[in-house]
Amino acid sequence: MARVAMVEAVTMALAWELEHDNSVVVLGEDVGINGGVFRATAGLAQRFGDERVLDTPLAETMIAGLSVGMATQGMKPVAEAQFMGFILPMVDHMMCHAGRMRHRTRGRLTCPMVLRAPYGGGIHAPEHHSESTEALFAHMPGIRVVIPSSPSRAYGLLLAAIRDPDPVVFLEPKRIYRLNKEEVEDNGEDLPLDVCYVLRDGTDLTLVTWGAMVKETLEAADKLAEKGISAEVIDVATISPLDMDTIIESVQKTGRCVIVHEAVRMCGVGAEIAAGLADAGLYHLYAPVKRVTGYDSVMPLYKMEMKYMPSVQRILNAVDEVLEVS
Repeated sequence: MARVAMVEAVTMALAWELEHDNSVVVLGEDVGINGGVFRATAGLAQRFGDERVLDTPLAETMIAGLSVGMATQGMKPVAEAQFMGFILPMVDHMMCHAGRMRHRTRGRLTCPMVLRAPYGGGIHAPEHHSESTEALFAHMPGIRVVIPSSPSRAYGLLLAAIRDPDPVVFLEPKRIYRLNKEEVEDNGEDLPLDVCYVLRDGTDLTLVTWGAMVKETLEAADKLAEKGISAEVIDVATISPLDMDTIIESVQKTGRCVIVHEAVRMCGVGAEIAAGLADAGLYHLYAPVKRVTGYDSVMPLYKMEMKYMPSVQRILNAVDEVLEVS
């Protein structure tokens, strides 16, 4: 079994589906000859040819529109947006066409497309290269939003996303593209969508997060364990539709919750989770739910970006606050 980084697991999943499903095509800027800006599609054009792995012009609107068209005509396009900051021209096609195709045609047509995008900060990128606008897509009916947090999760969830009959936005936290390696068996087995993954059992509080922030959240859980505090860590993985049942079940056990994400706080997915807990989990809570997030500002340039993103210490500070309430 190969030990691979997350970006290599993405490549493995794409290669598996290209090999086993002739309706799958990969398209985007520089995904062919160059193998993508992060090399997520490296070698695929050479292996499967330029009719299955298509280099496109620098035209995000066209990439999204072409994908919608192909998806409604029996193909399974997997499109790449080079960075999430460049994804906004694609929003019209995703929201107004891909997301409502099943509803608009009363089920006659579906839109089995995947829009992949590296997202998030932490790699010292210039402006428009570090955005975390996952809440924007989570707000669109008909769009599934999936965010892996490890190589094995990226492999299994991307396979499931490609096989899904409806559109999926698949956001890859680029800060952890090559952070660590895991053994991933290239066996074509997908992982379930629309469910949270409990990464660590605990009894004293629940830490809820996704994407790259899983790293800092697990580190915070380790430091809490040294002090005898047992934290349950939940990786949301699919932020839309949201698996609130798993989160509420955890809070029923722990009575306290801290939500961690690097996107802005205002109208973020963390607010939706907090509202869900207020609605269905209020009587299980011993303390108000806390959020540790990015700030309501543009992601700063590289000298300040790690000040913007939640740190282990900020998570621990929030935990102290919820534990103080008896």
